[in-house]
Amino acid sequence: PVRKCRVSYDSRHERSPRSSSSPQMVVAVKVFKKTTPNGKVTVYLGKRDFIDHLDHVDPIDGVVVVDDGYLQGRKVYGQVLTVYRYGREEDEVMGVKFSKEMTIVSEQIVPSRREKEALTPIQEKLTTKMGPNAYPFTFHFPEMAPCSVTLQPGEDDHGKPLGVEYYVKCYVGANEEDKGHKRSTVTLAIKKLQYAPHVKGATRLPSSLVSKGFTFSSGKINLEVTLDKDTYYHGEKIGANVIITNNSRKQVRNIKVYAVQHCEVTMVNAQFSKYVASLETREGCPITPGASFTKVVYLVPLASSNKDRRGVALDGRLRDDDVNLASSTLVPEGKCPIDAIGIVISYSLRVKLNCGTLGGELVTDVPFKLLHPAPGSIEKEKAQALKKMRSMDKGRYGSFVNDDDDDDNIVFEDFARFRLSRDEAE
Repeated sequence: PVRKCRVSYDSRHERSPRSSSSPQMVVAVKVFKKTTPNGKVTVYLGKRDFIDHLDHVDPIDGVVVVDDGYLQGRKVYGQVLTVYRYGREEDEVMGVKFSKEMTIVSEQIVPSRREKEALTPIQEKLTTKMGPNAYPFTFHFPEMAPCSVTLQPGEDDHGKPLGVEYYVKCYVGANEEDKGHKRSTVTLAIKKLQYAPHVKGATRLPSSLVSKGFTFSSGKINLEVTLDKDTYYHGEKIGANVIITNNSRKQVRNIKVYAVQHCEVTMVNAQFSKYVASLETREGCPITPGASFTKVVYLVPLASSNKDRRGVALDGRLRDDDVNLASSTLVPEGKCPIDAIGIVISYSLRVKLNCGTLGGELVTDVPFKLLHPAPGSIEKEKAQALKKMRSMDKGRYGSFVNDDDDDDNIVFEDFARFRLSRDEAE
């Protein structure tokens, strides 16, 4: 016999695993929903994170459900908005605004003007369950659209956070120029993210070799740093092999190692860097003239270790419990990184040798990428297990809202209000 079960599970998992030992189980699919303040229009999305695969971006597929007899000749319009805030609200004076809101997609959903398209699996489920008042929609991100990034605010920052945010907006209006009313408008925050691409074959390990000579003193200190791979996943240890050869007359007093996050805000051509992990060691020090030293050091850059640091870039910010450091910005093959817009993120491992008051410092940076593992990969499973171990209290964000959905195994979750969001329900 077939036994149906409804499964509620953590918001970071899209599906619940089947059990091989128990009778066949029907997997419940989670769907996010949000309803207009007047309760007449509800928008459903199968996910909130949409992935840029470089050669294509996941489409935003969902369904709008309208109450019987509500429209009375009016229409439902859908938009994808991006808000690019590159300066603090409290610094906006004399009409100068440090944010740009752009509508990157705008379409009429009800009645649809587009030719009938094949429905995605989640749209099929929802239209079957909701009946004739369910209208599917599909939006596409434009090419080279920036990824979601939020710069962590400081204690004294009271306005909306700096960064790039995306929203799906649906509203009821008489025509395209009609902007609708707040009571019949719904706005859902989404994220556009990038995953680590599948790389075939061995890749060259990132490395750097630098030397430092001294005035009025012969010989040099050589520093070689080699990382154990090119791409790391959020929560993973970064391993670096450090080799120091002292052919000078100076001493190396100590060694400092940092994981550095580099941000470029393209709108104002501003660049800054933040340390997101660090260590200092005196092991083997002082490294005297003629001596050598080799050591493997490890760092783990985490958002949870940088909660109070203003300006650290995060991968969007929908909920505190699933936040990561911002992923490295990737561009499609044939495109130049300087063509990327929004907030461009890169990382490097920085090693500093202290050569004394007169000797100064010997510094080198080795670039690496920090990304999410691709879905379906072994690394993805490992990352999820690691993330579960480090998960924070998520009770304050509400719980699942389970409608009467035993018939076709859909678990609905209301879009949770999150801190630092736009005023969605004014």
